Amino acid sequence: MATINGFNPEQVILLPQKGQLLTLMTIIRDVNTTGTLFTSTVQRVARQLLTLAVDSVPLAQEFVETPVGKQYAGWRPDQEICGVSILRAGASMEQALRDTWVGPLSFGNILIQRDEETFLPQYLYCKLPSQIPQCRVLLLEPMLATGGSVIKAVELLIEKGVPENQIILCNVIASKQGLEKVTARFGMLRIITAAVDENMTEKNYISPGLGDFGDRYYGTTG
Repeated sequence: MATINGFNPEQVILLPQKGQLLTLMTIIRDVNTTGTLFTSTVQRVARQLLTLAVDSVPLAQEFVETPVGKQYAGWRPDQEICGVSILRAGASMEQALRDTWVGPLSFGNILIQRDEETFLPQYLYCKLPSQIPQCRVLLLEPMLATGGSVIKAVELLIEKGVPENQIILCNVIASKQGLEKVTARFGMLRIITAAVDENMTEKNYISPGLGDFGDRYYGTTG
């Protein structure tokens, strides 16, 4: 995996910055990319993130018989995954998780909205499965800007009994500032991201970023 200066490479994992990913990221950052091309490209990036995330799930050995009558010593997932979306943008990654994971799977939702005047997160709603303390939780949030929403979501998960070291934030673009804030607050949380941007705009959007992810993904105007 690629490393990010100033961050523990075991905590903050950057996808390999190779040709296919760089091409996909250029497409979704382009202001002229709209509609199905934007959404389908996001899905391809999300599948790369989630493929890496699900590899952290422990395995148990399972013996199966092959079509030639021989026994094969294989493996099966030994823990359920719960995908928790920070609404609304996080829900865009749910289908990619369904497409990627072959083991037990559940979903939860947390609604946290940013106050556009104070830029502070406002917690509005949380619905999680009862078995979530036993799950490997993949926190789905495409954009990590100031870090406020992610911090609030992780706090809620911990309050519900999820161990911090069982949570993985799956993220498309993070700001360096947001990463610093989140990792300073949670030393055992792991983060998998496709890109890290150095700057933020005056309105606390990631720069160069890709604009308002939710508006672009869902075709709304704010």
